[in-house]
Amino acid sequence: MDRLKKIGKSLLFPHIVIMIILLPIAIALLVYSMMFLSSETPIAIASYALSAYTLVIWCVRIPQLITAIKTLKKENKYIKNWVGDVRLRMNVSLYGSFIWNVAYAVFQLCLGLYHSSFWYYSMAAYYIFLAAMRFHLSRHTRKYETGEKLREEFVRYRNCGIVFLVMNLALSLLIFFMVYWNRTVIHHEITTIAMATYTFTTFILAIINLVKYRKYNSPVYSASKIISLVAACVSMLTLTSTMLTTFGEADGILFRKTMLGALGSVISLFTITIAIYMIIRANRSLKQLGFNISET
Repeated sequence: MDRLKKIGKSLLFPHIVIMIILLPIAIALLVYSMMFLSSETPIAIASYALSAYTLVIWCVRIPQLITAIKTLKKENKYIKNWVGDVRLRMNVSLYGSFIWNVAYAVFQLCLGLYHSSFWYYSMAAYYIFLAAMRFHLSRHTRKYETGEKLREEFVRYRNCGIVFLVMNLALSLLIFFMVYWNRTVIHHEITTIAMATYTFTTFILAIINLVKYRKYNSPVYSASKIISLVAACVSMLTLTSTMLTTFGEADGILFRKTMLGALGSVISLFTITIAIYMIIRANRSLKQLGFNISET
């Protein structure tokens, strides 16, 4: 009896190294089975069983993992510095996003030059606008603490609102290409589900961070999170296009065009509204601080 308990405990609580090794193996086998094998094949059945087992042993360890993470946050000086330094996190976020936006803009521009396609040019313009705004904000956060140069913060906040209005032109072109030319990308179902998971996660995190960073009363921090929220909304539009193409073949082209046109219009209107709000709020705050708007 004791031996059975020991075996059961070993199976339910394996060494952490075994858990880490099993995780990528289970994921890879599951994806391979879902994409290339029938559900009745022995390999597919084994992959389902291994995935279920891996999920169980990781779920059982969740309380221990939470405790370990909390302990690590308290004892590790680098993690403590990261958690406690909001300016550091903001700079890393802005510079990381800036580098990604520039790289993707260059990639889309090269595709545009190769294919002579306005679609890729519009995508490149969109990501260039995102990169420009993030670089504009990072130049301030790199030099100053929150509230140290409040006038400069509101000026940069307003500038982002102005860029949003211009960026909406590139966004409108993307929506036009999706609706009028039925421009979309076809992915495998598994890839589409993964894209949906990532997109919804970034969208939810963008909303949470927008609310979370309001407590710092920093126009620059707020502008950064607004940029992330607008980018997440545009990602929702491209995801909708992909999902309608992948899963909605029976709905027809007219339905896809109607859905994309409606959602695209809402996102475009939301972007314009956000831009106007940022400009009005910045001008009003600058007036309250006693600055001449014409000089800013």
